[in-house]
Amino acid sequence: MTKKILLTSFTTWLPHQKSNSSDDLLIEFAKSTHRNPPVATSPSLTFLRQLPVDVQQASTRAIAQIDSINPDIIICCGMAESRQQLTVESNATSAKDMIKTWVNIEQLIADLKVTEISHDAGKFVCEGLYYSILKYLRDRKLNIWCIFVHVPIITPDNMVSIKTDFSVIIDRLPLLN
Repeated sequence: MTKKILLTSFTTWLPHQKSNSSDDLLIEFAKSTHRNPPVATSPSLTFLRQLPVDVQQASTRAIAQIDSINPDIIICCGMAESRQQLTVESNATSAKDMIKTWVNIEQLIADLKVTEISHDAGKFVCEGLYYSILKYLRDRKLNIWCIFVHVPIITPDNMVSIKTDFSVIIDRLPLLN
């Protein structure tokens, strides 16, 4: 059965940013999926790009999309300018609560070349969105998996390796679910 995956990205938030690497990655990934016809078991992808850098607005839009398409898996993406690798966040926190993803991220990223696990989603809009979605799924007892992937600045030198690891993550998640 084809799994439905919702992928999200953010817009920029600082004047020096020409683009957001999370959105750049989704654009590149969408291009490659259109060129390579999917096989019957390929996941069905929905892109919710350029969410505003505002926790409430981003969460409201993402949750509305979740309610609309009822995905099996959600992959939220955000930019991490100071990181050099893709990082999959293990949890998200609010003032008094921490929620861990129920995805086995050790298994998910096993043997990937430029991906590691992070236990600090950044205390910014990325963590706010991740927490809001995990809480929404938990509180409603929805059987939907969710991860957050931080994307470093994409350059010509790292584009292929980042895109390759991200593709493996998208291919593996439905197999783990």
